[in-house]
Amino acid sequence: MPLADCHKGECVNRRNATGGTAATNAAVFGEVLRHFREAAGLTQEDLARKIPCDRSHVARVERGTRVPHETSAEKCDELLSTGGVLKRLWGRIDWYPEVAHPDWFKRRAEMDAEAVALREYQERVIPGLLQTPDYAHALFSRRPASMEEVGERVRARLSRQQRFLVDDGPLYVAVLDESCLRNGVGSAEIMRDQCAHLLRVGRHPNIRIQVAPAGVTGFIRPRGSMSLIELPDGHRWVYSESLDRGHFNDDPATYARHAQTYDVLRADAPSACESAALISDVMEGYGHHGQARTRRGDLDQEQLQRRQRRQLHRGGPRFPRRRPRP
Repeated sequence: MPLADCHKGECVNRRNATGGTAATNAAVFGEVLRHFREAAGLTQEDLARKIPCDRSHVARVERGTRVPHETSAEKCDELLSTGGVLKRLWGRIDWYPEVAHPDWFKRRAEMDAEAVALREYQERVIPGLLQTPDYAHALFSRRPASMEEVGERVRARLSRQQRFLVDDGPLYVAVLDESCLRNGVGSAEIMRDQCAHLLRVGRHPNIRIQVAPAGVTGFIRPRGSMSLIELPDGHRWVYSESLDRGHFNDDPATYARHAQTYDVLRADAPSACESAALISDVMEGYGHHGQARTRRGDLDQEQLQRRQRRQLHRGGPRFPRRRPRP
């Protein structure tokens, strides 16, 4: 989706040649789905019954206000005999900007969809572009939301990652504070898999992941998580988040100051190869933690069975013992 033109903090949607507002990717997908559904002579209710899902879900997808699941796109291709058009279209869309977010986050998602270079410093939580599905699900589940909403956000986040996780993708450099690895999200198994994912994606030629170790003096760290974003036209932005909003700044002096802090931190931090060794050590620790929990669970189960056997023994019928005569 085209990035909105921004000037002095105001965003003006780009217009198409006829003067109307350009359609979003989600709206285009919905229009294509509606075209094939009507060509097949089906109502929204008919299609929903065959998928199966609620009619309202089909209606929202066709209006461009709901993110469809990839398997739903495949099912619609099968039901409507489209030859795989819908699945291919689904795979080409960056769904993250299409999910309802506060305007500030939608703007950030749009920037990620166009960025030619992205450098991030992150504390406590793995950056969204590097999260596994299970990690993202556990993270989104911390806030009150329905399972459908959580699933939609996870799918959108994974879609946002696609353009970075290819060998010719945009440059992506992430410096993670060690707290990102130590702050458990979900189970030990989820964290172990998340560490393994970091090791895998760090092998992409366009991605570098470094870890700033905890407890090491001398590091000059940013005062919080931040992103340095470079767009195709050369425009550069500093992005950071507070509790409930995002902050954008394209002042050249501000960008230069934050970029210098970032570059010094990256130079002082362990290299990507050294950081991979640290990530491997943390991953191994989560593996041992999971094994220890399994052993404790087995021990607890054995102790419970022993108590039950003792209770059965004590609660069973009592028979007088035959004592030897003197």
